[in-house]
Amino acid sequence: MAAQLIADRRDVDFVLFEQLKVEDLQQSEKFQDMDKKFFDMVIGEARKFAIKEILPLNEIGDREGLVFENNQVTIPASFHRPYKQFKEGGWISMKEDPSIGGQGLPFSIAQAASEYLVGADFSFGAFGYATHGAAKMIEVFGTPEQKRLYMDKMYKGEWTGTMVLTESEAGSDVGALTTTAKKNGDGSYSITGNKIFITCGEHDLTENIVHPVLARIEGAQAGTRGISLFIVPKIRVNKDGSLGEPNDVICTGIEEKMGIHASPTCQLAFGAKGNCRGVLLGEENQGMKVMFHMMNKARLGVGALGLFNGSSAYLYALDYARQRVQGRKLTKVMDKDAPSVPIINHPDIRRQLMWMKSHVEGMRSLIYYVANLIDKMDIAQSEEEKTNLSDLIDLLTPIIKSYCTDKGFDCCVTAMQVYGGYGYIRDYPIERLVRDSKINSIYEGTNGIQAMDFLGRKMGTKKGAVVIALFNLMNETAGAASQYPALKEIAGKFESVVQRLSNTAMAIGSTVMSKDILHAFAQAKPFLDVTGDVIMAWMLLWRAHTAKARLDLMEADPKFKTLNGKKVRDKDFYQGQISSAQFFIETILPQTIGQMTSIEAFSKTMVDLPDPCFGG
Repeated sequence: MAAQLIADRRDVDFVLFEQLKVEDLQQSEKFQDMDKKFFDMVIGEARKFAIKEILPLNEIGDREGLVFENNQVTIPASFHRPYKQFKEGGWISMKEDPSIGGQGLPFSIAQAASEYLVGADFSFGAFGYATHGAAKMIEVFGTPEQKRLYMDKMYKGEWTGTMVLTESEAGSDVGALTTTAKKNGDGSYSITGNKIFITCGEHDLTENIVHPVLARIEGAQAGTRGISLFIVPKIRVNKDGSLGEPNDVICTGIEEKMGIHASPTCQLAFGAKGNCRGVLLGEENQGMKVMFHMMNKARLGVGALGLFNGSSAYLYALDYARQRVQGRKLTKVMDKDAPSVPIINHPDIRRQLMWMKSHVEGMRSLIYYVANLIDKMDIAQSEEEKTNLSDLIDLLTPIIKSYCTDKGFDCCVTAMQVYGGYGYIRDYPIERLVRDSKINSIYEGTNGIQAMDFLGRKMGTKKGAVVIALFNLMNETAGAASQYPALKEIAGKFESVVQRLSNTAMAIGSTVMSKDILHAFAQAKPFLDVTGDVIMAWMLLWRAHTAKARLDLMEADPKFKTLNGKKVRDKDFYQGQISSAQFFIETILPQTIGQMTSIEAFSKTMVDLPDPCFGG
């Protein structure tokens, strides 16, 4: 049963091989040597490793936490052996080209593997997650010398990496940072400043930590346009790649957090003794351009964390509901001789499970879909195709980051409700999942910031052409699904909601362009949420259409082989996909329509209310 408490492998396979048909990627030159059997093996190995080695770290790390002493951080001893195996397995560089030590996997397959590797325990997975992002920046923007000295060891996991942006006074306003860089005669820079909230900023897991640090070169203009990015290792690196002396990077404290207790979130002082050296990554004053290359992928990664947490919570709740016996069946509540039944028989529990099921399935399809778009962009035959795919990915990124982290957390809270009082105590995993998952809506730009980006930038890309293209994709799915009599009604309902969302988008778009712009942005987050709901319905209807086609094949051809090879079980699985779409479209989308009405009212109370009237 433990295998099912991270991610449902049957559902993972359904999305990859039946909904998205990722095996078609092998028709390209880049992936021609890979087939479904190989993809199955990679995901299977990730699943096995995660269950055996990483999943047990959850409880250990949560209870033991970290030790901070003499400016050094000690992580739980149990992390070291799995990390060594994680490193040797090449899991950090799954997607990278074999020429630089990677496995060259499609992003969609690496995403599925990550659902196990990172979903098993993010406190552990964060070390590889942060390292990969930092190494990727050096790969894309670094010099050959920087790649040789830093990137190679980071992709191999010999050294770890971070992302160093935040300062206590600046917060999300990165342009207000005060960390400075002074150019030295040898081409290096002296870095001085203090940073906070640095994930994996100090630890004893590897012998060196490479920090990409945002700072302003002396004399550079104010704001984000004057920011540069520097590679600042904890231990200086000699020309031959060996380690030199400490680099005046001091951990001054770690945060005592609500969750992810084994993940070191650090306060770092650079150059407190005047002896911190870094090298420029990319060009001067282009730091935000380089960093955003990492942050956009990081936002997709954090959105995926919402899925990982929500998936795990749902499976725990489902397992508990099947085993927990309590109360008589509702239709026999007056029969004193009636036996008690598992709580999955109670309507309210079934409602909560169905809510979680539909959201988890929709999130998985959306996150894997965007990963597949990235794969298609990598093998695109024309610049036009590549640009169109890139535009769609950019549009969906803030939705994945915001919507999936919110709904993932809601799944954890709902799972706790299924457990009742037992969910609130530390004897069961749900209490930890609730605490661990809350950070996801704050990581990599709060969800309010994602909503502002979605409304203020992404919606207007190419004068709205990208949004129109998205609506067309949704309507194509509705049209295909409506060809099946069993899906015609929900397809019609979905299509009408897409039109309603289009109207709401035009209403909020015109308000943004008017004197009421502040009232429009007060509705940015609700607007992103309703867009997320409609996209979830799209993914679920697409799933239902795929499942219905498989059911019809099973009925028409007794020799038809299902993906799972187990027809009875697969029939139930496929029917479950249709039910998820029906539930979401019939019960969630009517609430979404109500929220659209609320948005279109553009209530002025939030913006116009004088500050003293808030009370306090």
